[in-house]
Amino acid sequence: MAEPVQIGILLYPNVTQLDATGPAQVLSRVPGAKMHMIWKTLAPVPTDAGFSIVPTTTFADCPKLDVICVPGGGGQVALMTDEETLDFLRTQAATARYVTSVCTGSLVLGAAGLLKGYKSACHWAWRDMLPAFGAIPVAERVVRDRNRISGGGVTAGIDFGLTVAAELAGEEVAKSIQLVLEYDPQPPFDSGSPEKAGVERVKRIRERLSGMLETRSKANAEAAAKLA
Repeated sequence: MAEPVQIGILLYPNVTQLDATGPAQVLSRVPGAKMHMIWKTLAPVPTDAGFSIVPTTTFADCPKLDVICVPGGGGQVALMTDEETLDFLRTQAATARYVTSVCTGSLVLGAAGLLKGYKSACHWAWRDMLPAFGAIPVAERVVRDRNRISGGGVTAGIDFGLTVAAELAGEEVAKSIQLVLEYDPQPPFDSGSPEKAGVERVKRIRERLSGMLETRSKANAEAAAKLA
């Protein structure tokens, strides 16, 4: 019998749930996949959507992973200098086939020293924070650089999941998963990127995010300084 494909997705308080559950829904359908939703304890982890996700394993009990994925969310800020989490990621990354992220999860990988010299995606609002860690920001839904695979903001996690599924099991399997999930996006509005949304709408969103920008910038600087 073939060995299971060990896939781990990091959880943490105030994670953006779709960053985690989008890839999980896709990757759980990879043949032989063994999914692990990981946090420090097994207590339910609150998400930014008002409900919690129950971890399936802890840092201490997690097996060696073939894929480690870090999702984004407001709680990412606290992880930037959380050595227990960063050490866990470094340990798993040392042997994982793929080291991955969705949205601002790439900043956490950066804080762990795992993106230096690598191209990476991130949510458009925070993408320019990646160079602080020696990463090369790329404005694409999914970015692959050697064994680093990253998704852009939130919904890009599904595209990311299909990309990783193809890496693990082949393009035909990934296409079949896409069909089973009926992933055929036809959004009612064409406003899903800064380029399409228009200058005024982007300006309003940036103003709305100004508080988080200040918080994230401070955490980013502290993490980069520690890494240096």
